Amino acid sequence: MNNRTLLDPNNYVKIQQMKETYLTGDSIETFLLTVWGELKDVQKKHGPGFIPGDSALLVLDMQRYFLDPSSHAYIPSAAAILPGILGLIRAYNARDLPVIFSQHSNSSQTAGMMGRWWKDLIDPESPAFRLHPDLEGCDGTILLKTQYDAFHQTALEGHLRDFHVTQVVVTGVMTHLCCETTARSAFMRGFGVFFPIDGTATYNREFHLATLRNLAHGFACLETVGGLLAALEAMDAG
Repeated sequence: MNNRTLLDPNNYVKIQQMKETYLTGDSIETFLLTVWGELKDVQKKHGPGFIPGDSALLVLDMQRYFLDPSSHAYIPSAAAILPGILGLIRAYNARDLPVIFSQHSNSSQTAGMMGRWWKDLIDPESPAFRLHPDLEGCDGTILLKTQYDAFHQTALEGHLRDFHVTQVVVTGVMTHLCCETTARSAFMRGFGVFFPIDGTATYNREFHLATLRNLAHGFACLETVGGLLAALEAMDAG
């Protein structure tokens, strides 16, 4: 039985109808300018700001399940954020800073409420479980997770403490589900959270903007991939 047959047909149709390609390689700059304009009065700045040497890069669920156009869970805008994420990965690798990739999978024993909510399981034996081909050769720690929250019953917090990390950069998919939940969880554990506007993607623009508004108000500092890369380069200069 494949993943699609596990979905309720009505729910499947609704999910497909809510999808839109709101980010493309050509539209990301316009999206950034628009979002900064909308959220400039919401964003709160606290603490010392982004300190690259104290940070880890989290790359959440960039799996074929979400990035392969043949998958029912395909995110049309995910391809647009891939180059930026790859740029961040290379920058972190070059400076020996921690990169952690999450891979989501479920069994009937571990799915919990997600099993009821989605009626869909990601089989770790399926090709859809694998990271996008462009990410498979990248250096980093692989973290398996079963819930939206990458901290839930995983070794993530332990890894971050071992790396003496105090800040996290959250990238990947989906903006309003795993990325937002993990960002909130990181905040609750005392980590400074930095959330690049063009470093996550989800099914549509409204979901994406809702997360940015919520996080900017109480949980995370919004950034851009370009701004984070510039800070990493500045780190080398002293």
